Formats: sequence, C-alpha cells, structure tokens
Amino acid sequence: MTSAPPPNTQRDLPVCVDLDGTLIYTDLLFESFLLLLRQNFFAALKVPFWLLRHGKAATKLRIAEMVAIQVEHLPYCEPVLAYVRAQRELGRRTVLATASARRYAQAIADHLGVFDEVLATTTAELNLSATRKAGTLTQRFPDGFEYIGNSRDDLAVWQAARVVSIANATAGVRAAAQQIGRTGFQTESPFRAWRAAFKGVRLHQWLKNLLIFLPVLAGHQLTDTQALKHAVLAFFAFGLCASSVYLFNDLLDIEADRRHPRKRLRPFAAGALSVPMGGLLTVVLLASAAAVCFMLPAAFGAVLLMYYLLTLSYSIRLKAQVMVDVMMLSALYTVRLLAGSAATGIVLSFWLLAFSMFLFLSLALLKRYGEMRMLARTDQRRSAGRGYSTDDLVVLLALGAASGYSAVLVLALYVNSADVTRLYVHPQVLWGAIPILVYWLSRIWLKSHRGEVHDDPVVFAARDWQSLVLIAVMLGLGLVASYPGQLL
Repeated sequence: MTSAPPPNTQRDLPVCVDLDGTLIYTDLLFESFLLLLRQNFFAALKVPFWLLRHGKAATKLRIAEMVAIQVEHLPYCEPVLAYVRAQRELGRRTVLATASARRYAQAIADHLGVFDEVLATTTAELNLSATRKAGTLTQRFPDGFEYIGNSRDDLAVWQAARVVSIANATAGVRAAAQQIGRTGFQTESPFRAWRAAFKGVRLHQWLKNLLIFLPVLAGHQLTDTQALKHAVLAFFAFGLCASSVYLFNDLLDIEADRRHPRKRLRPFAAGALSVPMGGLLTVVLLASAAAVCFMLPAAFGAVLLMYYLLTLSYSIRLKAQVMVDVMMLSALYTVRLLAGSAATGIVLSFWLLAFSMFLFLSLALLKRYGEMRMLARTDQRRSAGRGYSTDDLVVLLALGAASGYSAVLVLALYVNSADVTRLYVHPQVLWGAIPILVYWLSRIWLKSHRGEVHDDPVVFAARDWQSLVLIAVMLGLGLVASYPGQLL
C-alpha cells in the first residue's frame, strides 16, 4: 500500500531518503560482507575482530575498500524511487542519507540520477545512523526536512523531521513512527518473510533425498522396519542439512543470481528475505540436522558431514571451476546413496555406484546445459558466477549424452550379470528398464536442447507426467522381476 505525497505546504522541504531497507530491499553491510566472504575468505574471517577493535563504521569502510557492489542489479523499492523522482520534478531537493559507506551510496546515487546530495558514512568516528543522522540532517537543513526510513534506528531521525514518511517498516516500527505524527508518504513491503523463508529452503529439492531409500529398495529390505525407520530419519536429517546449504549457497550467490533471468527472483536476490534472517535459518536448520544424527549410526553422521563440507567448498569456490562443478554435483547425488547405506547398514553394490556416477553426471551436465541454453536465448554469452559460456553448449551436450548412455550400458551389464540372479527371480524382466531409460534420457536432453526443461532436471522430472509414469513402470518391472511365482 502506498499513500499520497505530503500537502503543498510541505513541498519546499528537502526529501531525505534512507538507503538500507528503504530505497533498497537489502542491507549493504551484510551484502558486502558476503561478497568479501566469497572473494577473500580469510579476510572475511577478520571482520569480527575489526568490529571489536575498530567499530562498525571503520569496519564497513574497510570492507567497502575491498569489494565493489554492482549497484545496477540491487533490488530497489520502486514506490520509494518513484516518489523521489516525482518530488524532484516538483523542484524539491532530494538527499540520500545513509549509514552505508560513502563509496556505495555515491555509486547508487550516480546510477539512479535522482539525488542532489549524498550524506553517508565517511570516517571511522562517525557512523551516520540514528541520533547522529538526526543531528547531521538538522544541522544541514535547519528549516526542516522530510525523512523516509524503515527501521527502529530511524525513530530518532523521524523525531527531528517535519514530515515522517515510512517505507517497508515492520508493524511495530510503523506504529511507533505514526505516533510521532506529521506523517507523509507511506508504502509497505510487498514481501512476507515467512513465505520467502519457505521458498528459500526449497522443500521441492528434498525429492533428491529419496535416493537415501534406494539401498533399501535395491537390497530388497522393504520388510526391515529398523532399516526403514533409519532411512526415514536419514531423509529428514539430509533434508534439513540440504536446506541449510541451499540458504547459504543463495547468500553467497546473491549478486550472481540478480543477473540471472530466473534466479533474480530468489528470496535473497529479490530482497524478500534479509541476510540476517537467512543466516539464522541456516544455523537452525543445520543444528536440527545434527540433532537427528544422534538417532542414527555414527557412520551416517560422518557421511552427512562429508556432504556438508563438499557443498560448502562447492558454494565458496568450486562452483566457478569448469567441469569440477558438475563432477561435484554428481558426487553429491551419490553421497545420498552412501548416506542411505550408512543409515541402514545395507552395503551398496559396485553396479549401483557405477550406474549412479554416470547417470548423475549426465543430469549435472544437463543442469549446466539448460542454464547456458537460457543465456543463449537472451543473447548473453557468459554465466554469472560460473566458468562456462554459450560456446560450450556443444561440448556440454556431447559429454552429457555420453555419460547418460554410459549409465544405460552399466544397467545392461548388470542385468546380464550373475549378481542379478541373487536378488531377482525373473531377471529377464529387468531388460524392459533399459529402453525406458534410453527413452527418458533421450527425451530430456532433446527437450533441454529445445529450451523446454527447467535447469534443474529433478524439478522437471517431478512435474513431468511422462517421467513419473516411466519411474512407476520401472518400479513395477522391479516388483515383477522379484515375484516368486511363475509369470506365465
């Protein structure tokens, strides 16, 4: 909801606008820290010590010297921006007044071209927020000013302002600001934190964790209640850990996601979910996963720790390395099989590991191919935060198809092996799974080439009726092959 501008009698006042949370749906201090963490991990580890020793203002200035923010992709609050433009056209002076580092504030002002003046933190001794901002604005504009803010720190500035304008504030802050009176422009945030958090944990990606049940299924241990119980607990532990990782990955990928045609809508990139809230959720989910681990064998905890360390290294560094990233993605699928084995005590066969390695590598390559195909359709050449370009499309297609058909070959060799007779009464029935897998892989790669596949093949398979039918048929073939009686 956006309110009307102040009356004509107040239009001679300068319009002073806060930055973090008001003009943009994010906080530059947190975002710059995440950029530093991504670009210079060891320097980021020093930030807590900088805060303790030098204070907040000095810390934000030091970080600003080390990393640059791409201001053109920030999530700007359009109602505030439109209001500032309109007031400037009416002849009012517009001022960006922020506690953020001067380097960032000036870059934003230069990019938007709607501010006549910038007031920001420039020295380690003066963090331009709360009472200090109020004093600076009162001294700069002794005849009064309108101030647009969003946080509890802005209450001191609103007390000094002649017009209290509110943007994207919580209900408590908005009520406190309205009690001051002299209210002008008002607009509410279009986002709801709980919805953004629900979207951020990506519950649909928990489908990948169904692989944890594969050792039980492949080992024909569906009647083992203890194994099933452990598999269910492992599923939830892995899901909680994976959601924690997704949040952390999205935090590190904020800037790259904003340059992506679809990922720019993710909660952190869009500013729907704050960085501190995301950090808190990350810790809570990880702690919950660790708590579930105490109900499972120690081997499962070791596998989950390995998964977390692998994903951490992937998020911080390895995702930008060509081919290393897709091998890591395929390995993370296989780790889920290892987790299922560790939780249930069922030993994985060579055949299952070999099959999963080639199949998941094909799917990982498909994910990258889909991303590059999307970029090619929007006339972009390179992927933000990745080491690929659209010139690599042919190579990704060849490698992905070869890997997928290698998985088919492993399946064929398994069906024809002596090992299969130990588990299946009618192993010849399993030959039906081979053309099904060939068809599914061929179809998904063809649709990806046409740009019809979501860049995540798991999401595609979960929404595609043909994929669901084919999975059901393959499971049915497995049941028929295990049937103890005569088929005909």
